[in-house]
Amino acid sequence: MRPYHAVRPLLFRLDPERAHHLAVGATATLESLLRLARWNPQPTTDPRLQQHICGIEFPNPIGLAAGFDKDARAPHAWPLFGFGFAELGTITRHPQPGNPRPRLFRLPADRALVNRLGFNNRGADAAAARLATTLHRKRPRIPLGINLGKSKITALADAPEDYRYSLGKLFAHADYVTINVSSPNTPGLRDLQAEGELARLIQVTREACLQLAHTHDCAPRPLFVKVAPDLDDDALSRLVEVVHANEATGLIATNTTIARTGLRSACDEAGGLSGAPLRARATEVVRLLRRRAGAAMPIIGVGGVFTAEDAYEKIRAGADLVQIYSAMVYEGPFLAGRIARDLACLLERDGYASVARAVGVDA
Repeated sequence: MRPYHAVRPLLFRLDPERAHHLAVGATATLESLLRLARWNPQPTTDPRLQQHICGIEFPNPIGLAAGFDKDARAPHAWPLFGFGFAELGTITRHPQPGNPRPRLFRLPADRALVNRLGFNNRGADAAAARLATTLHRKRPRIPLGINLGKSKITALADAPEDYRYSLGKLFAHADYVTINVSSPNTPGLRDLQAEGELARLIQVTREACLQLAHTHDCAPRPLFVKVAPDLDDDALSRLVEVVHANEATGLIATNTTIARTGLRSACDEAGGLSGAPLRARATEVVRLLRRRAGAAMPIIGVGGVFTAEDAYEKIRAGADLVQIYSAMVYEGPFLAGRIARDLACLLERDGYASVARAVGVDA
């Protein structure tokens, strides 16, 4: 039995959100200790796992999904757990408390979570100030993504300005930026996936990105769009066309789902479902997006990844990179490192010299 499995029953006696805050607090404390010790840990890596995507070096393809480190509290700590990259946020322009509690629920029989947190975070200004301090002397040895969302108080028509403001505050700290238009927990947010709304949002954000790159005398940050698993295949195909036409860089598939099919647990709580039940649909969406987008567009796969085999499935379906979050609740904080090491063995078994060679072979 792994050490985490011995303590998991104790953690599961706590309210899920309280357990989450304890985990985030412990990771933030670790961040402070690393800074005091002036130690910048290496992530799990292997020559077969390394990739160069959008001008960024990824030491391995296993990343932290947005939603865990909402306020960007521990950028240097994630490599210690084996992660090859980390996506911080979701961060909104305005500080917001999120939805009323309780708003996070475990479904142990399904190895799943339901959340309706509602982008609870301290806002773009606070996140930018924190990252300016923590990244001032040394960046972590993994790429950092910044996931941006719409504030609840912002009208849909004003959403592009919300994202533009947050991007302006956080651009300098990001290796890539994600436009989150697919959480089910902010009213109206998923309407931004409609063709006209998404085109306008990408145009405004990309223009801001180009202007900021000129101001900072650097390359523009890659711009990803995170999509919902609940869109049908035609809607996903149209979304790819909008992303192509407006020159966003890539896609993240997928966010949480509002579907409840196939659950063993009785669950009538509203919110987004994540974890093992999402695996098959998320992989299906990755495969469809790869077929529609072609080989060149970067895709990050997320949803139901608990093992190296799960990650490999998404990579073979077309994901260049893979993210995890809910699985850590059930398998512990060092899961990313185990997946990365086991993934290298799977690549060796199948005769792939690098993970890039396996991307999309089943698509």
